[in-house]
Amino acid sequence: MASVEEVRMFERDKRPEDGSATSAFLGKGSRITGKLVFDGTARIEGQVDGEITAQETLTIGEGAVVKARITGGTVIVHGQVTGDITARTRLELRAPSRVVGNVSTPSLVIHEGSVLEGQCSMSGAGDGGRRAKKPDFSVLLRGEERDEIVPPPAPPDGRK
Repeated sequence: MASVEEVRMFERDKRPEDGSATSAFLGKGSRITGKLVFDGTARIEGQVDGEITAQETLTIGEGAVVKARITGGTVIVHGQVTGDITARTRLELRAPSRVVGNVSTPSLVIHEGSVLEGQCSMSGAGDGGRRAKKPDFSVLLRGEERDEIVPPPAPPDGRK
């Protein structure tokens, strides 16, 4: 009969922050190159090069090194990610995360101690990614052109 200590050694105590069980786990020391697709929640602690798609919550652990395009429902990053991240519901960067790439999500949380190098696009959950081209506000940064401010263009559907 196994002792309590032996059983605990193999239990996973790293669960997604929403309390649901992890359906897939890529442990520390693992390395995968290619495309990963997760139907449920997943946690990555190893190295991934390629593309990751998760239907539910994807957690990138503190020791993880990911070089991939990531798409998921909710994405929580503790580790290093190089590549674009698209989160349909929420993207959360927790210390000591470092993301180098563009991010797109309707809800973005960046905790103190996290680093984001890239552009951020935030759209409503119902937008479906259909947005007009963003106006260039860099003219506001130049002192000599401060008198002439051009308003942003009207949305194509005629709303104000």
